[in-house]
Amino acid sequence: MTTTTPVDVAAVTPPPSRASGRPTAKAKAPRNWRGWIFVAPFMIVFLLVFLAPVAYSVYLSLFRHQLIGGDHFVWFQNYTQAFSDPKLREGAVRVLVFLVIQVPIMLCLALFAALAIDSRRLLGSAFMRLGIFLPYAVPGVVAVLMWGFLYSDRMGLAGNVNDFLGHDVLKPFSQTWILPSIGNIVTWEFVGYNMLIFYSALRTIPGDLYEAAALDGAGQFRIVRSIKLPALRGAIVIATIFSIIGSFQLFNEPNILKPLAPGLITTYYTPNMYAYNLSFFGQQVNYAATVAIVMGVITAVIAYVVQLRGNRQEQR
Repeated sequence: MTTTTPVDVAAVTPPPSRASGRPTAKAKAPRNWRGWIFVAPFMIVFLLVFLAPVAYSVYLSLFRHQLIGGDHFVWFQNYTQAFSDPKLREGAVRVLVFLVIQVPIMLCLALFAALAIDSRRLLGSAFMRLGIFLPYAVPGVVAVLMWGFLYSDRMGLAGNVNDFLGHDVLKPFSQTWILPSIGNIVTWEFVGYNMLIFYSALRTIPGDLYEAAALDGAGQFRIVRSIKLPALRGAIVIATIFSIIGSFQLFNEPNILKPLAPGLITTYYTPNMYAYNLSFFGQQVNYAATVAIVMGVITAVIAYVVQLRGNRQEQR
């Protein structure tokens, strides 16, 4: 007959928790804050350069300056005025038309240039890449002045062509063509920038895909449609977002051309020009801050919608 050794149950079973009778949880490790030491410089700069000006602009937009009594807190009356302001509406519509027409043309030209250079069938591709990108390296003020003198009816290329033909064929400084003329300048400046974005994305495509397509007998157009364009979806979304933001920030080109084309470009030609002139010449700082915030929100919403749409198409 065998005998069993008694087991000490208290030694094997862990002691129950005081509250619920369950085993006590292991103590959490102390949080390590050393990572914030490396992030702190960026956070400080981000707070001072970005968040603080935005917060101050929002604060200014809630007040209205009066000749008697100074600044008064008016809640959202400035925003109500902005949405019913015909000058702001006219400038916003003009910028929206500029966006719808100019951005697709610019991106299509940049895409065509990137595909042509990447095809390796273009003679002097390195020179072409540098030549297309070079206008982006020209300072914006210099570029606008250069094109402004080319557009001039008296001393520019447009005037010389009209004198040669004996008829006013080219009229860049006219009510009909002033906005397309500005669009031409912006396109000339930023085609190279967007081309570089597309070309960089094309260079990341593995060469095995091209070899497999060549073995299957795919031509250049099939390679572009089935390999290159799908790989460029992310780059196209990024370039589109940058172009949308740049279009709503349109300021340098019309502001510099204003003295060269008197009577054609008003002080509220674009929302940015309107806010600038309200602040520095109209002494309406509060309303200028309101205009800037309204256009900033509109720009952010449109850019976010484009990004969501682009991400959905990329996931398909």
